[in-house]
Amino acid sequence: MSIIVNGSGTLFTLKTLHSVYQMKVDDRGFLRHLYYGNEIGEEDMSFMHVDYDRSFSPNPNCAFPVRGYSLDVIPQEYTSCGLSDYRVSSFGVINGDGSSAAEFHFVSYEIRKGKYQIPAQPAVFDEGGESETLAITLEDPVTGLQIELLYGVFEAKDVITRAVRIINHTKEPIFLTKAGSMSIDFAYGTFDLIGFHGRHTLERVAERTPIEHNVKVIRSRRGQSSHQHNPFVILCGRDATEDFGECYGFMLVYSGNFRAEAEMDQFGSTRLTLGIEPENFRWKLEPEEVFDTPEVILSYSSRGLAQLSRNYHRIIRQNIIRSKYRYARRPVLLNSWEGSYFDFDEKSLLKLAEGARDLGADLFVLDDGWFGVRNDDNSSLGDWFVNEDKIKGGLPALVAKVNDLGLKFGIWVEPEMVNEDSDLFREHPDWALQIPGRGPVRGRNQLVLNMSKPEVRDHIFNMISKVLKESNIEYVKWDVNRNVADLYNEQLSPDRQGEVAHRHILGVYELLERFVTAFPDILFEGCSGGGGRFDAAMMYYYPQIWCSDDTDAIPRLAIQHGTSFGYPISTIGAHVSASPNHQTGRITPINTRAVVAMNGTFGYELDPAKLTEEEKTQVREQIRFFKEHYELIQNGSYYRLTGIGESYFEAWEQASEDQGEALLSIVITDTQPNAQLIHVKLKGLDPAARYSMEVHADVDERILAIPDYPGTSQLKEFLDQEGRSYQGAALMSGGVTIPWIMGNYPALQLYFKKAE
Repeated sequence: MSIIVNGSGTLFTLKTLHSVYQMKVDDRGFLRHLYYGNEIGEEDMSFMHVDYDRSFSPNPNCAFPVRGYSLDVIPQEYTSCGLSDYRVSSFGVINGDGSSAAEFHFVSYEIRKGKYQIPAQPAVFDEGGESETLAITLEDPVTGLQIELLYGVFEAKDVITRAVRIINHTKEPIFLTKAGSMSIDFAYGTFDLIGFHGRHTLERVAERTPIEHNVKVIRSRRGQSSHQHNPFVILCGRDATEDFGECYGFMLVYSGNFRAEAEMDQFGSTRLTLGIEPENFRWKLEPEEVFDTPEVILSYSSRGLAQLSRNYHRIIRQNIIRSKYRYARRPVLLNSWEGSYFDFDEKSLLKLAEGARDLGADLFVLDDGWFGVRNDDNSSLGDWFVNEDKIKGGLPALVAKVNDLGLKFGIWVEPEMVNEDSDLFREHPDWALQIPGRGPVRGRNQLVLNMSKPEVRDHIFNMISKVLKESNIEYVKWDVNRNVADLYNEQLSPDRQGEVAHRHILGVYELLERFVTAFPDILFEGCSGGGGRFDAAMMYYYPQIWCSDDTDAIPRLAIQHGTSFGYPISTIGAHVSASPNHQTGRITPINTRAVVAMNGTFGYELDPAKLTEEEKTQVREQIRFFKEHYELIQNGSYYRLTGIGESYFEAWEQASEDQGEALLSIVITDTQPNAQLIHVKLKGLDPAARYSMEVHADVDERILAIPDYPGTSQLKEFLDQEGRSYQGAALMSGGVTIPWIMGNYPALQLYFKKAE
């Protein structure tokens, strides 16, 4: 059993394969968090916690006359509010009498087979009965307000999920001002907090800072999970590394405004809360109404950050992604954007498609500019009908011609946005988010459609569905190119305007659900100016998300490195783009661009006609190699072998779960004279087996021809590895050494296969 309850119904132990999570109802009815960590047998961990009379930490009324009991210091499973706990709270309420207090006492519990569900929201799902649910009901004895703490236990996957259901059993309306999805208190230990910050074109850069006597806040107020911060954080021991130490992950399954707070209190305990951003959130809850919070995915690793990442990769691939492309092979695509931007017609598009076919791609994607009168980014969003000035026979004829080339066809859309210069806005200006009496906030000369309005969602669904039904479209890139502002819905009363942000994102989910249900065979890829909405909730609808609008392979290393801490490689949209790069002007070899893009879903975003014949030959080999090793690259166990900026090269590895094969990728980011040799230890191999090694590298012959190049003979010998094999233990404990390679950002891949 994964959920164990003692005979008195007060001690709750949740067990996964390598972790234990424990809480207990104390003699005053509060639910205390006792322990989360490694296996402890059947022990009641309450012996770890001792109550003291702490000055200036007052005592709840139910403890009178005992002075050695305060909510300000005891570890809690979910916080009360407005009474005797002065630490960051997971909950906030304005009661019918105007007071802002709630004190939650234990009422009951229930164990259910299978996983709980959250109405109208994405969440981890259970297809085969692999999970159990624990529901614990707490209640404020004064008002009758109830909360139900929900725990889903996926024992074999080392994952516990949490969510909260809030039920207004009072006699009057109340207002929720904070509705955290979880809170957890660690009474002992010192931790680092790892978050993932960034900006447009530099998303999810890992940042590790110690938690000290303050409050650290990671949040988004942009109406999206955002480029700036990601709703995934890690607490880890100060000594934790990739392969050593305790690590705790907390991933919010939510795409809107969020807040994570980590606080070390006056006595050294650490509290972490995670949920909807409370600023500008105010949810009116009528008597007997229910509010469901988004879900949090928790996982623990005693073996460092790498194992924690693999736990998340597995649960997302198998229990978040629902698309048929969860397991089906995804096509290698060529996207038209950097090849033509808005400047195209049917003839030029077919030329791009022919180039894609000749290179070995499977899918041609027509990006922005195919609809309305769209010739730049200032008009036509919302007018989802084909621009026949550009595409003379309409989209069905173009799609048929691309299909005749042997390619699938895909298109770009941005359904959540509208230009003021559009038929849609001229007809329905009230459908855009705007505050009465104020001029709208514009981004990229576009406004945000109010997705909290059902008539808006209906219109979008009907217009875009018509396009999808008329042609054999097998891929859709769904983009969002500005943040949300002007939150207002005139259909709601003034006391409900604090609900608009959450209702907006629930509307997005409802619309996406309609599309993926109506078109189950389409491969949907998410995008928000690249990675501005890269979160687990979106992966419930899209199996992959465009990772960043920065297609430069070198800064992409940091972006994809940070992304890999929580999200599987199969979700990371990555393309080989033109050189010089269109964002940075950097010139990078096409082999290096491909090595980096293979650490994702893999595709191209360039004009094939501008490639040299040698580059075309390289691209054909890249696509062949990727397809040959697709399962290993997309679904293998992932290992970060270097940290960003630790050395002059970056290295990572995918290894099959059966230890039969592995792929090591290396990119040199700072070529140096007389450099220290690259040395890397592999992971995830069978120590007793022998492995053959294939070297895949495109070393510039001009470099090998330099007369005084000191590494020519060693490099040539290394590149010719035919027939060589190595012991798995030697590769993991000793490692491989790469000869000195000169040039502009050279890269190579080493493929290891277990001997028969």
